[in-house]
Amino acid sequence: MTALAAFAAMPLAAVHAQAQQTPSQAPAAQAPDAKAPATPGQSESQPASPGIKRVAIVDISELPADTQKQVNAAVAKTGDEDIKALRSSIDATPQITAALKEKGVTSAQVIAANVDNNGTLTLVTKKAS
Repeated sequence: MTALAAFAAMPLAAVHAQAQQTPSQAPAAQAPDAKAPATPGQSESQPASPGIKRVAIVDISELPADTQKQVNAAVAKTGDEDIKALRSSIDATPQITAALKEKGVTSAQVIAANVDNNGTLTLVTKKAS
């Protein structure tokens, strides 16, 4: 679960670029073997890009406390423009928007994204308080 701290709001355009790369070309910023959290509230959907095999959506509140702290620390280092770019890219991708809608959330609630080596795009959301 500590791999979640390795990403913050990576622009989805970069996610799409990663998805089209071969595994040997994966960028160093990507967490190796990052696994999507296996939580009951997690939603998975069909691929949004040829290299993305699954879309997993998990609310930060469903993560262990230590992982929540790590994700929040990574997100705090992310600029507003990066968050806006991430959300804009999500909105421009119908499959991802549909997966979020299925979970009952929108791109405005996405605080982080990551693609692991297995092709799972994990979106971490945070409900409005």
